Amino acid sequence: MRIVIAGGTGFLGRALSTQLQARGDDVRVLTRRPTAANHIAWNPAEPRATWTNELGRADAVVNLAGEPIDKGRWTEERKAVLVDSRVTSTRSIVSVLKERENGAVLLNASAVGYYGACGDEVITEMSLAGHGFLASLCRKWEAEASKASERGRVVLLRTGLVLDARAGALARLLLPFKLGLGGPMGDGRQFWPWIHRDDWVRLVMFAIDDARFRGPTNLSAPEPVTNAVFAQTLGRVLHRPAIMPAPRFALSFVLGEMAEAMVLSGQRAIPARAQSTGFTFAHPDLEAALKDLLTRA
Repeated sequence: MRIVIAGGTGFLGRALSTQLQARGDDVRVLTRRPTAANHIAWNPAEPRATWTNELGRADAVVNLAGEPIDKGRWTEERKAVLVDSRVTSTRSIVSVLKERENGAVLLNASAVGYYGACGDEVITEMSLAGHGFLASLCRKWEAEASKASERGRVVLLRTGLVLDARAGALARLLLPFKLGLGGPMGDGRQFWPWIHRDDWVRLVMFAIDDARFRGPTNLSAPEPVTNAVFAQTLGRVLHRPAIMPAPRFALSFVLGEMAEAMVLSGQRAIPARAQSTGFTFAHPDLEAALKDLLTRA
């Protein structure tokens, strides 16, 4: 199978590319800074270039492109960049796919932030969109991707907190927790829908192959936990106390609007679509998942 990954040089894109190639797929990575033989120079503003030819021959396209959501405070200027980097790149990809006679499956990144702050309500793919900047961004992002359904199958990858000891949120938490400075954030009651990196990769590959996947798909483990439980579990795995809370006012002062959307509120999201197809999670338990990741790291 010929698979194109847009924005595939991040930690998720690299892991996905590695596993796809390991099973024998022909993988091409669209990136602004090509560094490998299978990398294709990509500028979404150039509608007639080598990258469009790659899309024209692809059986599946995985679009992970977008400016990092957690780098820098959400000023109005930064929020505009976050939206534009996702919507513009997705629009460029969709415009090429819509010109094809035979459609390709498009798996487009999104986030569980689509649902907004949900308290302890159980969230499935049938739940409605929430409020706030992150929810609005996801709605615009998904709306652009969904236009490709005129030509082929579209899967919206509503991703939770992907755990990897070398990158992402977990990697940033390790140092303070190892120093005994970890603990719950805010009141700790917000749910964190987490997923082991390997299960994220396996689920994306499963969705590429299985035509039952259409529309939104929650990429999160079957048992989301509260932030307090997450902190206690990480502390236990590291054999460190996890009793140093990060007060809400301090997080809001440092992170601004981002704190409320990404740290202090959450979603009790479950992967209903994945479970209905028979997908089996290799790492459904948080403590076992953390031990696996930290042992390998």
